[in-house]
Amino acid sequence: MADLSIIIVNWNVCDLLDRCLSSIYDSQAAIGRIHEDAPQLEIIVVDCASEDGSVLMAREKYPGVVLLPQDENIGFSRGNNLAMSAATAPVFLLLNPDTEVSENAIVQMLEYLESHPAVGILGPHTLNSDGSHQSTRRRFPSLLTGVFESTWLSALAPAAIHNHYFMRDSDDNAILKVDWVQGSALMLRRQVYEAIGGLDAGFVMYSEELDFCRRAKSAGWKVIYHGGARITHHGGQSSDQVPAFTQIQFHTSKLRYFRKHHGLLSYLLLRVLILLQFLWQLALESIKALLGHKRDLRLQRIRVYWQVIRSGLKAEA
Repeated sequence: MADLSIIIVNWNVCDLLDRCLSSIYDSQAAIGRIHEDAPQLEIIVVDCASEDGSVLMAREKYPGVVLLPQDENIGFSRGNNLAMSAATAPVFLLLNPDTEVSENAIVQMLEYLESHPAVGILGPHTLNSDGSHQSTRRRFPSLLTGVFESTWLSALAPAAIHNHYFMRDSDDNAILKVDWVQGSALMLRRQVYEAIGGLDAGFVMYSEELDFCRRAKSAGWKVIYHGGARITHHGGQSSDQVPAFTQIQFHTSKLRYFRKHHGLLSYLLLRVLILLQFLWQLALESIKALLGHKRDLRLQRIRVYWQVIRSGLKAEA
C-alpha cells in the first residue's frame, strides 16, 4: 500500500501538469538515493475534460499515474472528492497542477505528520515562480475581511485587517499553528477525510479549503503551516482562462462561506456591498471607455463586471 496519495485535478494546463508530475518523480528519485525507505507514492490525476492533450501526455509519459478522465469540468472540489474516494494511502496531498515540489518537501511534511498525531492538515511554504514568498497561511476571515479582500476597496483597508488575516506578524520560515492553509498544496490524514467528509462540493472553486480547514478544526484537528517544506506555485493558470467565471466563483464562494459559517444576515450584507462595488467599477470603466482611455481594456472589464452583476452572486447555504 502507498504511504501517500497525491491528488491532482487538472484542466487544460498540459505543460504545467507535465512539470508538476516530473517534479514529483524527480523528488522521489532524489529521496530514494538518500533513504532506503523512501515513501511509496500513489499519484491520481483527475482530468476535467481538458482539450489540450493532458490525458494523452500523462498516459504516455507517466504510465504509473492513475488517470480519472471526466467528460465535463467537474470542478476542484468534486474532482478532489472523486480522487480521495479512490485513494488507498493513509495520507493525501491535494496538489494543484501548476505546482512543483522541492526535493525534500514531501518527506518533511510526512515526517511532521508522523510525529504530531494531533495535526490533521498541513500546508507547505509556497513560493512564486520567481522564488519569492507566496502568502498561503491565514486566520479565519472576519466580515470586514470579506468586505476588503480582493475588491477595489482592498487598498483602503486598515493595515491591521490584512496583517491579521494574512498572518504577517509571523515568520515565513517557521512552523506555525494556523486557522487554514491554501489548497494549492494541502496534506491531510485520511482520518480527517473519514471524520468530516470531503470538500464541500457547493464550492466549485475557491474557499473550499477554508471551509474544509474550519470543519477539521471544529472536529478537533490542528492545522499547521510548515515553513521549511517548500513548493512552487505558478498560480492561476486554469482560472485565468475564464476571467468572468473566475470572478463570479471567487465572490460567490466567499459569500457561501459567510452564509454557512456566519449566518444569513452577514451573507446578505456582504453580498450587497460586493455588488455595489462592482456597480461602481462598471460605472467608472464606462466613463473611461466613453472618454477613449484604453478603450479595449475598458470594454473587456465592462463585460466581466456586467457578467458578475448579472449573476447576482447568489450563494446557497
